Amino acid sequence: MHVFDLRVYYEDTDLAGIVYYANYLRFIERARSEWVRELGIDQAQMKAEGMVFAVRRVEADYLLPARYDDQLRVETTMQPGSGARLVMRQDVKRGDTILFSAIVTIICMTTQGVVCRLPAVIRQAMT
Repeated sequence: MHVFDLRVYYEDTDLAGIVYYANYLRFIERARSEWVRELGIDQAQMKAEGMVFAVRRVEADYLLPARYDDQLRVETTMQPGSGARLVMRQDVKRGDTILFSAIVTIICMTTQGVVCRLPAVIRQAMT
């Protein structure tokens, strides 16, 4: 499991003072980016070699609101995938309480937009 901590800023909230729903997608994207970086996968190098990651699918559940100045934690765990896709669960928590939960499917594609198999070294690093 990978853990990413963040704080809710005023800019993350809507007129009701709660985190705007689309910002949860930004939070989990940041967590995935930091996880990939910590695994030693250089996405700039991947792109130079003609491959990029892309989100194929997100199934999201908004359970409870987060508010300005909350300290949140994004927990990312791998789920069963395949040679062409990675599937992960990402929970945004305040303490032990899950506020948002998503199942995210990631694919690898060429910079021309053609889906390709994930390189073995990436599959091994992420599992």
